[in-house]
Amino acid sequence: MKQVEIYTTLFCPFCSRAKALLKSKGVAFKEIDVSSDLKGRQEMTRKAGGATSVPQIFVDGNHIGDCDYIHKLDAAGKLDQILA
Repeated sequence: MKQVEIYTTLFCPFCSRAKALLKSKGVAFKEIDVSSDLKGRQEMTRKAGGATSVPQIFVDGNHIGDCDYIHKLDAAGKLDQILA
């Protein structure tokens, strides 16, 4: 199974939507809360090619995108392939 990481903050509706999508697919993921973690947020931004918004999702270390993007991937039938 692939390793999925999702960088989040508290009370973020986009983070909740992204996590709900992953959970609906039965995907286990590591959540990294960067609400008050400056170093964690800097790491996320570096790994995400400069993206500073949350959530940011990574599969096996590869940046997949944010909430909107993983929903677009799912609608196109591509998310399952990435997660498989």
